[in-house]
Amino acid sequence: MTEPILSGTLFVVATPIGNLGDLSPRAAEILRGVDAVVAEDTRRTRTLLVHAGARPADLLSLPAFDEEGRVERIVARLTAGASVALVTDAGTPGVSDPGARLVDAAWVAGVKVVPVPGPSAALAALSASGLAADRFLFAGFLPRKGGARAEALRWLARVPATVVLFEAGNRAAGTLADLREAFGDRQAALARELTKLHEEIARGRLSELVARFPGDLRGEVTLVVAGGDAPPVEEVAEPVEEEIRRRLGAGEPPREVAKGVAHGRGIARAAAYALVEQVRGKR
Repeated sequence: MTEPILSGTLFVVATPIGNLGDLSPRAAEILRGVDAVVAEDTRRTRTLLVHAGARPADLLSLPAFDEEGRVERIVARLTAGASVALVTDAGTPGVSDPGARLVDAAWVAGVKVVPVPGPSAALAALSASGLAADRFLFAGFLPRKGGARAEALRWLARVPATVVLFEAGNRAAGTLADLREAFGDRQAALARELTKLHEEIARGRLSELVARFPGDLRGEVTLVVAGGDAPPVEEVAEPVEEEIRRRLGAGEPPREVAKGVAHGRGIARAAAYALVEQVRGKR
């Protein structure tokens, strides 16, 4: 059954995370029928379009470094009646790739948004891990270093749900070691190169995964870690960004917020001030 391509519609199309055979027939049909396709990397997307037999009138770039600057022009085309498909290099748009701003702007402009579901590295790894999937938290990428990373690990260690993380292959060993220290020796799984030729999924205690993967890995990695026991509600630490946002919203001066956060969280004053400035920039 052919799906009608509605004018003035943004289709959020999930693409294969490796194996092109995972592109759904519906997604291929949408790509063949829209007026334009928006992608982070148009060179990689051309391979996908050839596979789907799609030849859109326009293939538009939406790179992370200029996402905000290009969204307005794309929304203008949508409000003028064009049908547009948003895709990324792999997986579902807006998870760890550009796209969220475009979808948000489309809603604000009154544009119809239609999801076209499909592959997801987070869900694929979770389903193959054998760990509890009835309640899980997708945490994306951890902060790289400093107090923000330590705070995120402390908070995640207390979440009473399975935790799913993304990590680059060359940082996976360090992240496994940090997880072992912060979470204890929990059951976990590491998945890399999902659906590709060198796919590997390993499961064991965090200590076992640390020993098994001591160096750099190829490609992107998805980590799945068993959840912790639920602490009493009063003991759950408020995420540091939420504390900063709350205190700024109450009118507290940024320097005082940084001072209080540094003291309360046990992090350096400079790191706390940097977090405050980061939160202020998002407001």
